[in-house]
Amino acid sequence: MASDRRFPVRLDLQHGTVDMSHGAGGRAMAQLIAEVFQRHLNNDLLAQCNDQALFMPPAGRLVISTDGHVISPLFFPGGDIGCLSVHGTLNDVAMAGARPLYLAAGFILEEGFPLSDLVRIVESMARAANDAGVPVVTGDTKVVERGKGDGVFITTTGIGVVPDGILISGERARPGDAILISGSIGDHGVAILSKRENLGFGTEIQSDTTALHDLVAAMITVVPDIHCLRDPTRGGLATTLNELAHQSGVGMQIREDAIPVCTDVAAACELLGLDPLYVANEGKLVAICPAEFAEALLQTMRHHPQGKASAIIGEVVEDALHFVQMETSFGGSRIVDWLAGEQLPRIC
Repeated sequence: MASDRRFPVRLDLQHGTVDMSHGAGGRAMAQLIAEVFQRHLNNDLLAQCNDQALFMPPAGRLVISTDGHVISPLFFPGGDIGCLSVHGTLNDVAMAGARPLYLAAGFILEEGFPLSDLVRIVESMARAANDAGVPVVTGDTKVVERGKGDGVFITTTGIGVVPDGILISGERARPGDAILISGSIGDHGVAILSKRENLGFGTEIQSDTTALHDLVAAMITVVPDIHCLRDPTRGGLATTLNELAHQSGVGMQIREDAIPVCTDVAAACELLGLDPLYVANEGKLVAICPAEFAEALLQTMRHHPQGKASAIIGEVVEDALHFVQMETSFGGSRIVDWLAGEQLPRIC
């Protein structure tokens, strides 16, 4: 990084910590922004150093989504709060069938937080944004007193554009539609829990955190009439299906044997008394489409790196009570209800 005459002494990014002056609006804050955020997240819009990003709106309908990230621990197998804050918001934008364009980021830093950890988080954000092709173009930083921030919280906001002819929304599921999922469930929540509780399962379970907009783009190219998309994060697959059933005024029938769960996650859930249906994911999506397009959509998903384990897991049915029901592996049936309480806190 080129020398900056405003800052005669560089930040000690290996041993230094965040202090209250880094949020006070003066020279120390400007130095933190320059040497950490601008250095790693740099792009033409961010380099303008304004309090906003000015850009020309593209043709089409715009989508905006915002997401707060308070995960504990900050670093976990397969990712960290930095890449998660990018992936989570990009996926929320993509679930409308949109192509994400820009991100904004807000940081709440706790006094005493190691600058080396902050750099590690921002570097991870930069990699995730670069890999996704979606720059962080504006942001904000605040510092709170020691003991009031749990290290770092990040809020990200994403803007995207929906192609003409695409209408994907949670109220569009119709009886007879097929329900698909893009891969195994529960990986993220179990990865977080294993790290948080120092649990060893013989093999390290990795979070599935990733950006899904490239997969979505491939899907809508082949099947433009996808009715619903949703990423099953907090509350897992079960809660997502209940949300969609109530939004659309329908019921859903799923098959336990059809739902992909990797062996290690299934074993961990059995050991811990968890139901993988309610465990969070950060790199999977649920798709609902007319049954006649389901096989074409499934093959498209399976040919994409993020959808190799995709499966058709059930169908939408008429049900005035909007129940989600599951045919179990033993041939019985049970209601898959909303998540009651909080199975795994602070997972995103």
